[in-house]
Parts: sequence; structure tokens; C-alpha cells
Amino acid sequence: MQNESLTERIRKTYERLGKFSSLYDGMITNSSFLGRLAMRFFWGLSDEDYQRFLNQAFAGIPKNLSGRLLEIPVGTGAISLQVYKNLPDAEIFCVDYSETMLNAAKKHSREMNLTNVQFLRGDVGNLPFPDQNFDVILSINGLHVFPDKDAAHDEIRRLLKIGGIFCGSLYISGQNRRTDFFVKNFCERCGYFAPPFETLQSLNERLCNLYSEVQISHVQSFAGFICRK
Repeated sequence: MQNESLTERIRKTYERLGKFSSLYDGMITNSSFLGRLAMRFFWGLSDEDYQRFLNQAFAGIPKNLSGRLLEIPVGTGAISLQVYKNLPDAEIFCVDYSETMLNAAKKHSREMNLTNVQFLRGDVGNLPFPDQNFDVILSINGLHVFPDKDAAHDEIRRLLKIGGIFCGSLYISGQNRRTDFFVKNFCERCGYFAPPFETLQSLNERLCNLYSEVQISHVQSFAGFICRK
């Protein structure tokens, strides 16, 4: 991928974050006091909004999936692994660039006794899979992190089967001024997010240029998308 220095900076940021996975999990799952406070103040999400965010993020995954699913990035798996418990017939591959995040996800997977999930470290711009290898590709809050977004989208499309589904969620700018300020002055500066960021309009234009069918929704500053190749 391009922007190697930014890529490395983001990797190091998430390596450090992965060492505090329990704190991160409480934030990302809206289950801790600090997590709920952050969701409301920085992201503008009430408990009901957070549930709507989850629903739209996973809406594209078929309920009885029996094919191959790729998640990129998996992070600690605190959100998605709960979904995979209900997909026993699917073959699931979880990828992340951070070793500490992967280790946290592996630990959660062992605790849930998931036997159909594999983990590997990888770069979203250059993944070790053949063309058209996956029925579903999921990206939960990853597209706003990837430094080279064009390379990420190209690689995801390469790996997706004809008729396959690309779905997930990401931060979009222009929906909430407080959130946009927080992203620019904290998430971006600290290396958690990488600009440029999509708007609802630019996301729709990008995805419509790549896929034959596109559905987009949003809850505050989080867009959910379901695309069919």
C-alpha cells in the first residue's frame, strides 16, 4: 500500500490499543460507563441509536450463510464474534494488521468455542487469497482507518465472488459537527483514523461505481452499506 509511514503509524497505534483490549471492548460495545458516555458525547449515539448502528452494520450477512466470509479488520472481535456464533456452517477468516488486536480476538474466539474462524495478520491492500474467494466480505469501522482507501476497495472487490456481498459500516463526515471535530482533532491526530473521509454522497458514488447493487443507510455519523458485486 501507499502512505507507508502513515500505515506504520496506524499499526503502532492499534498495537498499543490492543494491549488495553478490555477497555477498548467496553468502549466499542457500548457496555461500559465510559463507553456509553463516549457514544453519546462524541458520536451522538443513544442506546437505541447504537443498536440501530449494529443492525445496519451486519444487515448484509445472510442468516444461514454456509459459504466463506472475510472480515477486514477484525479488531478485537468484540462485536463480530458474537454474530459468528450463529453462523456455524460458514467458513470465516478474520484479518487485522495489528498483532495485539488479533491476539485479543483469538482469545475471545477461544472463550466462545468458535471452531470455524481462522485468524491471520494481513494488509488490506495485499491479502493472500485468490480472486473471487469469498461469498461475503465484512468491514466494521475499517474503511475510515485504511490509509490507502483506493487500494483497500480494489482488493476487497478482487476477493469478492460475482454475486457476493460486501457490507459493514464506517464513519462519514458532514452529519454531526461535534463528531467531525472529535475525529479531526483526536482520532486523526492520534493515528486511529486516516483521512480523507467519505461523506454520504461520496460513499454512495464510490460504491455505485464498484458494485451492481448498493444500499446505504446511516445513524448519525456511521453509514451502513450492503453491496452486491
